[in-house]
Amino acid sequence: MTRRPLPPRDGVPASRLQLPPGPWATVLDALCARFPQIPRQTWEARFARGRVLAADDAAPLAAEAAYRVGLEIAYYREVEEEPLATAGERILHVDAHLVVADKPHGLPVVPAGGFVRQTLLTRLIERLDNPHLVPLHRIDRGTAGLVLFSAQPATRAAYQALFREGRIAKRYEALAPPLPDLAFPHVRRSRIERGEPFFRMRERDGTPNSETRIDVLERGPACWRYVLEPVTGRKHQLRVHLAALGAPILHDPWYPGLRDVADDTPALQLLAASLAFDDPLDGRPRRFESQWRLAR
Repeated sequence: MTRRPLPPRDGVPASRLQLPPGPWATVLDALCARFPQIPRQTWEARFARGRVLAADDAAPLAAEAAYRVGLEIAYYREVEEEPLATAGERILHVDAHLVVADKPHGLPVVPAGGFVRQTLLTRLIERLDNPHLVPLHRIDRGTAGLVLFSAQPATRAAYQALFREGRIAKRYEALAPPLPDLAFPHVRRSRIERGEPFFRMRERDGTPNSETRIDVLERGPACWRYVLEPVTGRKHQLRVHLAALGAPILHDPWYPGLRDVADDTPALQLLAASLAFDDPLDGRPRRFESQWRLAR
């Protein structure tokens, strides 16, 4: 049975959590343990304002509500001082089943970390007045370009299958240093696993679990424009692969090494440039192109 979405509050969609096994007496205790970075007083205030709910019937929970393994709860995230993402998203397509948005650099796709309202999902829910919107895939906050959203639960699985079964052609562009000694087109296959710190990925020895096809669109003296076609979808795959080849994407703060980022640091020069697929509902070919352009 399809879950009924909870209505957004202040444009923010509800987050869901199924309570894991543990020794806690109350739901409040469980949440404090699950999110130790959030003070207990903050959770108490959310309970008091009805921002923690039972997911099945949307009934507000009291702070003393008894803990139960497997109970699914919903809550509305809040950030006191959320960074403002000034660039606006572009909506390229809307129908009853599918929304295609063109995301600027610096805007997260979904609420995470210090971003709640300043996300692509939250903005689209507000603009289109559709709480059923769900992203069908993700791109990094620093990456600009195309993101597809399911607009209704009844047809969501059909579009999700495009990504799961590799029936969607994804094309990215990136600006990075030249690789004059490498023959193109080039295919990079490697094993990508979690690295250190926790938010970075790294290549390791072992059976490859990632693949990217790489070619060159333009060759300048200090910077080339590459076209990247990911066959797999590992986290940070394109950034890791180019950095491993010796051509880290321009202004990448994490690869090949961590560097400080200031407010005026230029955007990561990576763009989700196009998506193409046969529509699973009627079979007609669809192709969408980003209107953003990379700049040195």
